Amino acid sequence: MGTLLQDLRYGVRMLLKNPGFTLIAVMALALGIGVNTAIFSVVNAVLLRPLPFDKPDEIVTAWGRNPDGGKLRANVSYPDFADWQAQAESFQHLAAYNTAGALLRNEGEEAEALSGTIASADLLPLLNVQPIMGRNFTREEDRADSAPVILLGYEVWRRRFNADPSIVGKQIRLSSHSATVLGVLPQGFKFPIDTGRTEFLQPLAPNIGENVKRRSSYFLKVVGRLKSGVTTKQAEAEMKAIGERIEQQYPDEGFRLGSAIVPMHEDLVGNVRSSLLVLLGAVGFVLLIACANVANLLLARAAARHKEIAIRRALGAGRLRVLRQLLTESLLLSLMGGTLGLLLAMWGVDLLVASSPLDIPRLREIGLDARVLSFTLAISALTGIIFGLAPALHSSKVDLNDALKEGGRGSTEGNARNRVRSLLVVTEIALSLVLLIGAGLLIKSFMRLRAVDPGFDTSHVLVTGLSPSKAKYVEVEQQRKYLGQVLHRLEAVPGVDAAALVSPLPLSGNASSKTFTYEGQPVTAKNLLTSNFREISPNYFRAMSIPLLKGRAFNESDTKDTPLGVVVNETFVRRFFPNEDPIGKRILIGADPTENLNPPLSEIIGVVGDVHHGGLDMEAGPEYYVSYQQDRLRNLQLVVRTKTDNPLSLSATIRSAIKQVDQEQYIPAIETMDQLLTESVARRRFNMMLLGLFAALALLLAAVGIYGVMSYSVTQRTHEIGIRLALGAQTSDVLRMVVRQGMTLAFVGVGIGLAAAFIVTRIMSSLLFGVSPTDALTFGMVAMLLLGIALLACLIPARRATRVDPMVALRYE
Repeated sequence: MGTLLQDLRYGVRMLLKNPGFTLIAVMALALGIGVNTAIFSVVNAVLLRPLPFDKPDEIVTAWGRNPDGGKLRANVSYPDFADWQAQAESFQHLAAYNTAGALLRNEGEEAEALSGTIASADLLPLLNVQPIMGRNFTREEDRADSAPVILLGYEVWRRRFNADPSIVGKQIRLSSHSATVLGVLPQGFKFPIDTGRTEFLQPLAPNIGENVKRRSSYFLKVVGRLKSGVTTKQAEAEMKAIGERIEQQYPDEGFRLGSAIVPMHEDLVGNVRSSLLVLLGAVGFVLLIACANVANLLLARAAARHKEIAIRRALGAGRLRVLRQLLTESLLLSLMGGTLGLLLAMWGVDLLVASSPLDIPRLREIGLDARVLSFTLAISALTGIIFGLAPALHSSKVDLNDALKEGGRGSTEGNARNRVRSLLVVTEIALSLVLLIGAGLLIKSFMRLRAVDPGFDTSHVLVTGLSPSKAKYVEVEQQRKYLGQVLHRLEAVPGVDAAALVSPLPLSGNASSKTFTYEGQPVTAKNLLTSNFREISPNYFRAMSIPLLKGRAFNESDTKDTPLGVVVNETFVRRFFPNEDPIGKRILIGADPTENLNPPLSEIIGVVGDVHHGGLDMEAGPEYYVSYQQDRLRNLQLVVRTKTDNPLSLSATIRSAIKQVDQEQYIPAIETMDQLLTESVARRRFNMMLLGLFAALALLLAAVGIYGVMSYSVTQRTHEIGIRLALGAQTSDVLRMVVRQGMTLAFVGVGIGLAAAFIVTRIMSSLLFGVSPTDALTFGMVAMLLLGIALLACLIPARRATRVDPMVALRYE
């Protein structure tokens, strides 16, 4: 222990004796360790931290499959879930759920939009969660004809009801009806875990209407808790058997349940795992480059300490003792860098959370905890060993006779040390090139994505929700009349070009689909086709600037009393009416063979351009539009095209116009369509910006590394350069000699980096759009950029070498 304390005291004195060296080394390490800690905090919260439920490893998500063998993971219908729940024996509990919204209307207070969940009665027992007040709802209360009941979220209970201890049993006004409060959920309870908040929980069946009976209505997510000892494979096998039985029972249904049983945590993070691991690998590269830089600094410093170490060896210090002292100094540097890096990480985590896309699961749980602090300590210690070991080994091996010669140059170095420094520079360049190519691919991918035409014009468009109160407007016709009045009032507002309604809103992440079949075809599962659809008002295509290609759009004459019409998109025509004129064709929408439903035929009246409703990176699928005057009203969104360059300046005027029709109408936040478009690509922008930042940092460190090595080499070769100049060498010869030495290292590093990038970038395939992971143009341009930076880093010390005075250089020796 005494020897260790002695090493520490001596190490601190040596670091304080060279404050410039210490500051540069600590800053380089702090940057590397800081960004690693910040990214690891995200990885820890999202990928490593278990779900906040009892025995989370037993909780799984159950997905269905499309009848036509399409994408594997899809939602399920309520009848399918009910059959599964009744027959499956692999689960302790099985529950279905979906997110929901509601308006809370306290007497004398402004209405507030709540975000919550509708779920079957087994959800809370499955999660092993108990209300802090009251009780959970029962299966009897989770029937279609049951009276409305609700569990309030803890924060809502405190905020809107002043933590009323007698809230249980009271009636509250929720949207268009009253509901009895059964209890209060625990503080911080959130389900689904990737939602922003859960402000209420209500029974599923009473809130989904006729969908309780519809096997063709696929909208529910299913979660289960496996029995002890049951694996996901065993559960999947049982679901397959259940599926076969139900398929025999309902031969016309195209059974779709039980295709995949996935651990909930894996299902939650599946979409972000690859991007986070790529970012973690990128910051690991940055740290390695920082280590290489500090190792080069230590090698250069060791040359200046050559005689000091030789004297210590001559006085009896063994090589192991010297090696331990030098490693102690390296560890002191790394711990200092780790401490400063932790401070940078605390700031960086806040910045990451603020700039992260909202669809990253468990975003609000990101922070520094014991695991992150342990990671920082471990990576600091490991870093000290990595960058300190090679310099320490070289420095502790000295030739005492040569080092102690009177007048001998203490900075004389062997080829081995030069090779180590050159190897470190080559490594820096190779790692930097891999990061730069990765960033270049993401930048090019993002540019390709933003160049995609969404199919509508997002500029000058405002959006907000507009759902009439069903308590005030009981009949659907009353609701339609109210909505029509609002639209007419808005279109009379100065600065408004068009106002319309749509459900669901483009780029909102929501979609609705229905089955249909051709006119004259029997309604069987074999003949049923599936397409997404949207409910709109007559001016929607004009408000969104969606081109009408053929036929006509909806108008005010399309009402419930006129024949049903639909407008389809180009992909719908290509898929279902190839080489035919679709205008006038009729389709049967919403037919259900199990319920003998035969709705009236709908006539195709127009064709519009494709719209990327799901996102710019998703292909437009077949889709049709129905008029809100001929269909049941859903959760409608208002879109308003303005004539002003700053559409948000009309927000107050739009609110006022809506309130003039109904003073009690709740109006959510008004946003621009440009904002929604920006949010739809937020995750890709986030990945691009972070990897670009890390690549720029790596490039800076690599340039500094090349400059440092070449500058030190010029200093060491001052005598040689003086002799060359004295013997008649031209300054251009010296310039070429120095640049050639540096650029040789750069070319070797670029060659290795290109080979490594060719392999590594394939891991990024899922993060790219419209760009090959081995895009030749990106590889070539990045390589040229790095070689240009390397040339600049070599030219500065090379020009200094050409100004060496031969007489001064020879006198120096």
